[in-house]
Amino acid sequence: MATQRLSAADGNGRRSVARTNGRARANGHAAVDLGVLNGHSGYFIRRMQVWIFQDFIRTLASVNIRPAQYSVLVVIEANPGLSQSDVAALLDIERARLVHLLDRLEERGLVQRLRSRADRRSHALFLTRAGRKSLKQIKSLAARHEARVADRLGADNHRLLIEILKNFGNPQRAAR
Repeated sequence: MATQRLSAADGNGRRSVARTNGRARANGHAAVDLGVLNGHSGYFIRRMQVWIFQDFIRTLASVNIRPAQYSVLVVIEANPGLSQSDVAALLDIERARLVHLLDRLEERGLVQRLRSRADRRSHALFLTRAGRKSLKQIKSLAARHEARVADRLGADNHRLLIEILKNFGNPQRAAR
């Protein structure tokens, strides 16, 4: 039975909380039941996502890259010349939010938007030379983060989770 020590604030300062199999025990008092949340995948996926994002942001703080920025840079590297609307659709980012994100990456000299030769109403996205160089360091830091995730889950569970989530997020398999 795994127990994890957490801290929770109360009116008198900090107190210790022990969590055992989804039940929290505050200062040795009766356990707090999560109720039906114990059967809700969304609850636990969200808890995991919070931990993952916090670790990612801490790990990449030295290069000032957030998760969405990283995803955009990696997709542009893998697909030079992809349009803004294609990146937005692929990563499920609102177009207005993507424009703002690209503005910041462009100001930092990492990304360049050029008029598309195929459709002059569209912009093709490319990494700059500085963007390609920076992305090498960024990917190295992201790999350290991902190694911590794998350590926490165990290698087999990490691989399984990625396969499950890849299939879940794949629009071609969504109809199943």
